[in-house]
Parts: sequence; structure tokens; C-alpha cells
Amino acid sequence: MRLEGKTAIVTGAGSGIGRATAKEFAKEGAEVVVADINEESGKETAEDIQNQGGSATFIEVNVSNYESVENLVNRAVEHFGKLDIMHNNAGINTAKNSVLDMPIENYHQTVDVNQHGIFYGIKAAANAMKENGGVIINTASIYAYIADRNRFAYHASKGAVVSMTKSAALDLARHNIRVTAIAPGLIETEIVTEWKKNPEVWAKIEKAQMRRKAGKPEEVAKLVTFLASDDASFLNAHVHYVDDGAAAFKR
Repeated sequence: MRLEGKTAIVTGAGSGIGRATAKEFAKEGAEVVVADINEESGKETAEDIQNQGGSATFIEVNVSNYESVENLVNRAVEHFGKLDIMHNNAGINTAKNSVLDMPIENYHQTVDVNQHGIFYGIKAAANAMKENGGVIINTASIYAYIADRNRFAYHASKGAVVSMTKSAALDLARHNIRVTAIAPGLIETEIVTEWKKNPEVWAKIEKAQMRRKAGKPEEVAKLVTFLASDDASFLNAHVHYVDDGAAAFKR
């Protein structure tokens, strides 16, 4: 029960890494605010947690809009009385174009969610935590460090998350707020659903991994939960890979 007595928000908690993390937080004793733009999937996550004996409530959020994120944090604080943990996890990977043919609107959509959404989450959470301290964990990606074709907007947004994490950690240290990030590799989430539709393509993708397999959202959630706990009390400003070593070798 490493998070007993803590209140946590997880964005993008309707599926994938966010859902797994929300469940893991609850299992460790946290009161969890399940935040997602998709009401149906968000409520499903909250209900799953409640059915397993955990504490969870759903709040709809559009992370690309600051007022929506601020409302999320304010409602969480009103409901639970405080905010201890913020996992800025919501993200998209829909702009699959090179820089040459990247539609401007697709670029802005990706940056609005993946980069601006993280900023909004940091800002709103820090304002709620500045009196009593807390932990902010951002979801970056190994694509912040390595490049792939036709992922220009995604690379740009996730690279920004790394820099924002370090800068925010420095700014917020005096308020006893830790800011860290995770950099997942190939994880079996909705983002890779398209690849899995073709067994041959998916087999090739998995074969390119160090141990020839994709990770599970639950494996990422374990790391996030550790970072959120007092066991990680001296970890700050760093980005932690959870990629089975994918970023450590040349593909």
C-alpha cells in the first residue's frame, strides 16, 4: 500500500498505460481520479477500480485546453481535499507524416495534446501542490531520443516533454514537488492496434525488439507507481526508460 492516503490524477486513463496505471495506483491505496476525453472508457476504468475495492472517480478532460485541465485539478482537490500525484499521460500518435508532407493542422493537433497538454497538467497540478508538495510524472517516449520515419510531429512533441520535465523539476524543487518522466518503448496499447491488424507486420516489429516482444501497459504502470511513491523520494528531473533496452542499441 505504497500510495495509501494519496490522491492521484491520471490523464488518458481510459485505456492503455493510463488505465493500467490508474488501477495500479488504486491497488497501492491511492484515491484515483480517472481523467479522459472519452467518457465511456474513462467510466469503465473507474468502475473496474471500484469493483476491485479501490477508490476512483471519473472526470472528463480535454488536455489540449488549459481551462479543462485546470477544472480537472480543481474538482479533484474539491472532492478529495488535496492532490499528491499527477500523471500527465494522455497522448496521441495520429500524424504519420514526414516533415515534407506534414499537414499543418495535424502537427498542431499532436503538439496541442502531447506537448501543451503536459504543460497544462504540470502548471495546474503544481499550483495545487505548491503548499504541501507532490509528484508529477510525465509520459514521454523513446522517440524523444531516437528517430523513425514519418513521425515528425510525434518526435517534436515527445522531445519537448523531456525538456519540460527537467525545467519544471528545477522550478518546482523549492515547493517540494518532484517532476520525473517515463519513456516507453513498444507497448501493447491502442496506438499499435493498426500494426497488430497485420500479423506479418506485427511479427516483424516485435522481432526488432531486444527480447523479441512488446511490453505490457501493466509493466509501465509498475514503474510509474514506484516513481509516485516515497520509495523514489530522491529521484527527480530524470526520464526513465521502460523499453526493454530498445533505445540502447542501433536498430
